[in-house]
Amino acid sequence: MNVLVTGATRGIGKVIAEVLGKEHAIFATGRNEELLLSYKNHIVCDMSKREELYKLGEYIELNQIDILINNAGEYVYSSIEETNFDSMANILRVNLEAPLYLISKSTPYMKQNKFGRIINIGSISGVMGEAGASIYSASKAGLIGGTKALALELAEFGITVNTINPGWVDTDMGNASANDGCWTKEEIIECIPQRRFVSPEEIAGMVKYLISDDAKGVTGQSINLCAGLSVGY
Repeated sequence: MNVLVTGATRGIGKVIAEVLGKEHAIFATGRNEELLLSYKNHIVCDMSKREELYKLGEYIELNQIDILINNAGEYVYSSIEETNFDSMANILRVNLEAPLYLISKSTPYMKQNKFGRIINIGSISGVMGEAGASIYSASKAGLIGGTKALALELAEFGITVNTINPGWVDTDMGNASANDGCWTKEEIIECIPQRRFVSPEEIAGMVKYLISDDAKGVTGQSINLCAGLSVGY
């Protein structure tokens, strides 16, 4: 199977690519060309730039992608009154518009093949909301809505569409996000029922299951992988 992973140069995306690469052909994309060189099949793409996104769409059509992992994302911690329009537009393009566009370029081949797996990496902030990150939360909530609608639209073609919503993840981005807020990492952990950050390997394991034949009946789902954070504290 041909698997495209966006944001594959670090964090969650890199681990997903490593895990799935043991059984599938990985097509990787990200902004850092040097880091992408470790992948045989790769294309540089800054999701916030429309012309680069169009090139990635052409790349998807050319390489007949069976499995699309929409992992790339932007996070900004800012009060609503301090969030300028350009920042809003950038977050919405990278987190919501780009994944939907890439899905639109992937589905013709999937429909023809009567098989496809689309996994969107969302966020628990799109389920619960996050004060100080309203645009980020809105973008991830939109991704969940799109997942449900697309699951219905594509079900008859053997294509499943699901979203995984991580909580706090033990990656560079996750730790940096913790430091950007009003609380320390230790204080955040105290609010997580399991008292820990989720590992990227756990998310990769969930992706591996969702693309398997065992999960062919799982579609339109928003799966919270958050160490209990979505339940309460």
